[in-house]
Amino acid sequence: MKKVIVLSPAHPLRGGIAASSERLAKEMLSMGYEVVIYSFSLQYPGFLFPGKTQFSDAPAPKDLLIKTRLNSVNPFNWIKTGFEILAERPDHIVVRFWMPFMGPSLGTALRMVRWFSKKTCTITALTDNIVPHEKRFGDRFLSQYFVNACDDFVVMSRSVGIEIRSFLPVYKQSMPKIVRFAPHPIYDIYGDPISNQQARQLLHIPNNVPLVLFFGFIRAYKGLDLLLEALAQTPDVHALIAGECYEDWIPYQDLIAQYGLGPRVHLFTDFIADDRVKAFFCAADLVVQPYKTATQSGISQIAWHFEKPMVVTRVGGLGEIVSDGISGYVVDPNPEAIAVAISDFFQNDRGEGLKQGVISEKGRFSWERLVKTLLGE
Repeated sequence: MKKVIVLSPAHPLRGGIAASSERLAKEMLSMGYEVVIYSFSLQYPGFLFPGKTQFSDAPAPKDLLIKTRLNSVNPFNWIKTGFEILAERPDHIVVRFWMPFMGPSLGTALRMVRWFSKKTCTITALTDNIVPHEKRFGDRFLSQYFVNACDDFVVMSRSVGIEIRSFLPVYKQSMPKIVRFAPHPIYDIYGDPISNQQARQLLHIPNNVPLVLFFGFIRAYKGLDLLLEALAQTPDVHALIAGECYEDWIPYQDLIAQYGLGPRVHLFTDFIADDRVKAFFCAADLVVQPYKTATQSGISQIAWHFEKPMVVTRVGGLGEIVSDGISGYVVDPNPEAIAVAISDFFQNDRGEGLKQGVISEKGRFSWERLVKTLLGE
């Protein structure tokens, strides 16, 4: 039996990376692999984390072996963790990479395995981002340190693949299999859908209003301001905004006041626990991702699961996920274009037609495909 180490955030850490890595590990187990997850004992120092808590109060997944080991700021721990992973004698390591800050800890632990395993273990990076949305001094150096510790890479957005190749030496840039693509699988971990009426009752949303959803952590690059400005151009449309704000909320509140959107904007700006996710997606008619920059987005993959049409902006890999006019809209990242798409959806009653497009296309996004791409099967 092939043994795989997944080096990634996992329970009790919360968030999309942790949730998707746990789902990935479960798929590997179902396909017959032995899997151990090595997670972080310290992911972010408190002063670097913009939210209220890094930890989930949900119970641990019963069927996964999760070892909380890696401390992102302790170099001695990086070496120790690397040797502990080496002692597992894995055939393959799948490591998640999403921001340069993690480059030193992940890169050092992986080097311990590479140097002392005599290259009997393949190290594959499942790379969510290589160049961050919010750039800082030293990012490229930290990412380069990580890249140099890996054998190959799998990306869920072709734009990330292009960026990774810029970190590789010239002779590797032309090797077709060193960077492989698999679309982000559907997030099917949030339970079965409930009725639109039931979901709105849970959230105290009126049944008879057209409703769009903005979901996930609120950061500047995600373009909530664009959606609020688009709402000013789409009278009668309501917005459900669900997610913890990781920056100053006042500019968004000012836009809501400026355009008189208060009665039409329903705010849930605390962290959304997993058991509440379905209510937000099932309450909405349309999911809007008005991102200013992006690679891929797990929010789209939740929308696929709940069979909700989407409006996404033409940035990064978002346009690879949604088929314009079939499963949703792909528009330029400006309020006017977003408003036109929202208006077309509701005024021309596109809901059922686009939902059928979502249903017909969702089979493209499977966890089995991602596992086979990662492990070279």
